[in-house]
Amino acid sequence: MNSYDFIAIEGVIGAGKTSLAQLLAERHSGRLVLEEFEDNPFLPKFYADRERYAFQTQLAFLASRFQQQQHLLSKDLFQQMVISDYLFDKDRIFARLNLSDDEMALYDRIYSIMSGISAKPDLVIFIQCTVDRLQDNIRQRGRSYEKHISSDYLSELNDAYNHFFHHYDRSPILIINASEVDFVNQEDHLTYIEDQIFREPLRSNRIYITPR
Repeated sequence: MNSYDFIAIEGVIGAGKTSLAQLLAERHSGRLVLEEFEDNPFLPKFYADRERYAFQTQLAFLASRFQQQQHLLSKDLFQQMVISDYLFDKDRIFARLNLSDDEMALYDRIYSIMSGISAKPDLVIFIQCTVDRLQDNIRQRGRSYEKHISSDYLSELNDAYNHFFHHYDRSPILIINASEVDFVNQEDHLTYIEDQIFREPLRSNRIYITPR
């Protein structure tokens, strides 16, 4: 049976990473660590005017994520398994996508310092979805500031995430094709995912699964 101190779950906005993190933490007595995106005062402005507010939004996220990473590095946290709904390393995906060259140069100077002292997960779970499914999920949860997210931006994010995790090798990674999966409402889908994570030994450092 697999045993982990720290699992990070990732996916494009609307993929269901927070829902999966909550379910796994509840069912396996884990400590849940959620990304504090609603505390970012620039986020609604960013979705309304991406170019104008990208840099402020990115730095606010970077500072918040780094602060959480410092808590994760505390050994006391790992008296129980920690399950997070984000991976610190993914911060750079958004930076590359949204910042100008000059902004990116400044961002990289800050990020390079922080990334070297961030917590390293024992397992990363990446949830892949189609843009159509992402849009459906975003509409269903009904956050007012997310109504400005365009399908073009979601498509850009999807491509950027797929590229990033295709090359990611810092931790073992489990990739879930979730376009036709409902682990929130379908018990058998969630159980299958749990089996791959906790019960069956990982056959390699990169596993692709499609729950039936």
